[in-house]
Amino acid sequence: MYPVIKPIENEYSNAIVDLILNIQQKEFNVPITIEDQPDLFHIDSFYYAGGGGFWGAFINDELVGTIALVKFADNAAAIRKMFVKKEFRGKEFSIAQKLLETLIAYSQENKINDLYLGTVSILEAALRFYEKNNFVRINKEELPKAFPLMAPDNVFCHLTLKK
Repeated sequence: MYPVIKPIENEYSNAIVDLILNIQQKEFNVPITIEDQPDLFHIDSFYYAGGGGFWGAFINDELVGTIALVKFADNAAAIRKMFVKKEFRGKEFSIAQKLLETLIAYSQENKINDLYLGTVSILEAALRFYEKNNFVRINKEELPKAFPLMAPDNVFCHLTLKK
């Protein structure tokens, strides 16, 4: 089963919310609600309008993963909403890897040289994944001033795309 990665917009909001909230709240007990994430109902204006994007991974037409990009400066953006359904994680499907590669290719095509992300320390597998993909942990103080901070985030990473 090979995932299909494609850009998704507001018509997928309910499926996106189901996927993300289940992982955040039920699997990892992250203290975040749908009210904390109004962007999930305004994907077009929040992600696409500023030059970012939102991609979904589908297996048999089921949304099993997401990744999003918020462009916050001419050549810098934040990775958001990187989630893969538990039963579709790991090397067998490589969904996270394919989602990240899609986002990086888009970033390079659109002259985004610096990718940043914030996450929570409890998501250790996610941190290992980012580090395996050459992201470097940075201190909160090293984030660009325009970086869109999310309240629960306590670990931050940076990837330079420009060689």
